[in-house]
Amino acid sequence: MKYSAETIIYDLSRIAPETRAAILASAKYTKWFSQKPDAMLRLDGSTKVIKGNKLGFKTAILYLAPYTMSGVNVCANALLAKCFEPCLKSAGRGAMKSVEMSRLRKTLFFLQFKDECIAMIKAEVALFEKRAAKQGFVLLVRLNGTSDLRWENYGIMQAYPNVQFYDYTKLANRKNVPSNYDLTFSYSGVPDFQKQVDLAIAAGMRLAVVFRNRAMVNSMLANGESFRGLPVVDGDDTDVRHIDPASSAVALYAKGLGKKDQSGFVVG
Repeated sequence: MKYSAETIIYDLSRIAPETRAAILASAKYTKWFSQKPDAMLRLDGSTKVIKGNKLGFKTAILYLAPYTMSGVNVCANALLAKCFEPCLKSAGRGAMKSVEMSRLRKTLFFLQFKDECIAMIKAEVALFEKRAAKQGFVLLVRLNGTSDLRWENYGIMQAYPNVQFYDYTKLANRKNVPSNYDLTFSYSGVPDFQKQVDLAIAAGMRLAVVFRNRAMVNSMLANGESFRGLPVVDGDDTDVRHIDPASSAVALYAKGLGKKDQSGFVVG
């Protein structure tokens, strides 16, 4: 089959003109956006989540196009917290063009074919749960790999009460989430964001804090330091957040463009 602008099944009108032009100029991308994704989740798709294997977990993550790359903001507080530029978009595989296009297609599939997308995610969770159990692992699912959507509203974790879901979020008001959905609040030191931080601390949420470098993290851990009154624990050993204590500061260190961030999102 020959693919062209006429075969594209997604509405591209809200994405950036340069991104739309890149899709139309590439035979590979024109084909991609003329089809639906074969899958939404990636199982053990990054070095960090693979570290969870040593604790008996396999992790499936959904990576979407962050912030407003799809024309729809999927990270509600990204502007307030000033975390868009230094976020995972610029770290590791997220900085690669083909990866960005794949994530964009998944995001448009979610936005424009929502029922079909949710059904696909549910089917993949069921498949990966069985696969992990057969290999002697427990499945974890993180749906906001590069987004901050309220997934508790889509019935996915409710459909699989025996599967542990988890996410990082910059939304401190996510209450009444399912018991199998663990949320870690993503810290930013930007002054305008401190009301959200204060709400999260008051609610007893675990904080994920990005520090400038690994040396800072090592020093805090070695000296038993606290952050915003919360005990500091190492967050880079694995991505298995649900076993970390509530009301703790999970120390991460900056990667990608985050190493040069001066917005206040990165500490130090």
